[in-house]
Amino acid sequence: MTATLETRMSATQNTTDAEALDRARAAAARVTDPEMPMLTLVDLGVLRDVTIEDDHVVTTITPTYSGCPAMATMRDDLQRELQDAGFPDAEVRVSLTPAWTSDWITEEGRQALKGAGISPPGQAPRHTGPVALTLMPTKRALVCTLCGSANVKLSSEFGPTACKAMYQCDDCLEPFEHVKEI
Repeated sequence: MTATLETRMSATQNTTDAEALDRARAAAARVTDPEMPMLTLVDLGVLRDVTIEDDHVVTTITPTYSGCPAMATMRDDLQRELQDAGFPDAEVRVSLTPAWTSDWITEEGRQALKGAGISPPGQAPRHTGPVALTLMPTKRALVCTLCGSANVKLSSEFGPTACKAMYQCDDCLEPFEHVKEI
């Protein structure tokens, strides 16, 4: 009889944990990037994990850059969203490994960027061995987000945020942002 009771209690606890984890994941999935609010942390690929450890929620986020100034806001927004969802002791961990790559941006995220007039990144460069340091601008294959022309030029390697570059279309003359490939 005790074994049956323990089994039922264990099953109830697992259901409760599974439901709590689903609620925590849903709450975490609502948090948006403070610099690109059309993207959730999931779309951006920054939210790496949501788990339950020792009866409390633990989330893991990875910055797009190791010095990304938006990380503190992302962490605070994630903490607040989890608290509002009923997880007052939720923990937000920052992990630098593996390093974030723009390849982690979801297809939905790329479409959201495009819809907001921001050029999404192409495939991140792959390196084996030493990476050559160059002070020249990075050559990127991209098109104007307004007219679709490939006749674009780099106007600034750094845009409103370090993860974006500024371009201008030579055909329609409109400036636009591009999320850098990392």
